[in-house]
Amino acid sequence: MEAICEELHSLLGGLPRVAFPFVPSTLPKNGIYILFERGETGHGCDRIVRVGTHTGQDQLRSRLKQHFLVENKDRSIFRKNIGRALLTKANDPFGPQWEYDLTSIAGRAAHAHLVDAARKRLVEAQVSAYIQANFSFAVLPIAEKIDRLQLESRLISTVSACDKCRPSPSWLGNHSPKVKIRSSGLWLVNELYKAPLTRVEFEMLKASCDPALNGVRVRFWLSQRLGTLR
Repeated sequence: MEAICEELHSLLGGLPRVAFPFVPSTLPKNGIYILFERGETGHGCDRIVRVGTHTGQDQLRSRLKQHFLVENKDRSIFRKNIGRALLTKANDPFGPQWEYDLTSIAGRAAHAHLVDAARKRLVEAQVSAYIQANFSFAVLPIAEKIDRLQLESRLISTVSACDKCRPSPSWLGNHSPKVKIRSSGLWLVNELYKAPLTRVEFEMLKASCDPALNGVRVRFWLSQRLGTLR
């Protein structure tokens, strides 16, 4: 597993890298994004700190805008987790208010009056500043939802199972109130420690990233269908 994780870091870290500010229209409409964080290394290169995707068709650009640009933590669990860690690190009493989800009408009716709106805007700006200054990403263009979700889970499980790519002592995630984030070294709580990439699957992924194949992509089906090239 550690060998595959090392090769995975080399492969994904070698893809074209995007950092803020970026132009969303230049990104693929569908795919998986791989996040890297300033100061975090693993296997001698930039350490993968988050893998994510989207469920709606043609929504990758929107998802990345929600993470990097839209100051609404209720639309991005990644933003919410960054805020949680910043607030915990600062021992900030605003933490409980940050937890309220104001997305729905019911949520706003129940909790909006409990939230200091001006303070929330300030924390949102702090989250944006941290993300924009410290994170970059690469993208694996993948058209089909089932393929994206299958591969996303495999990638997360592969990295979370590796003992060699651990967070630095100064990693912000060490201050997260979420045990799974602290223990995994990833800005994630789902899909950890499940089925990782096999050697065959990794070689398929590696082949799909070869420009010589002119855009041929790997289709990751359910377990009984893995191994089928599109």
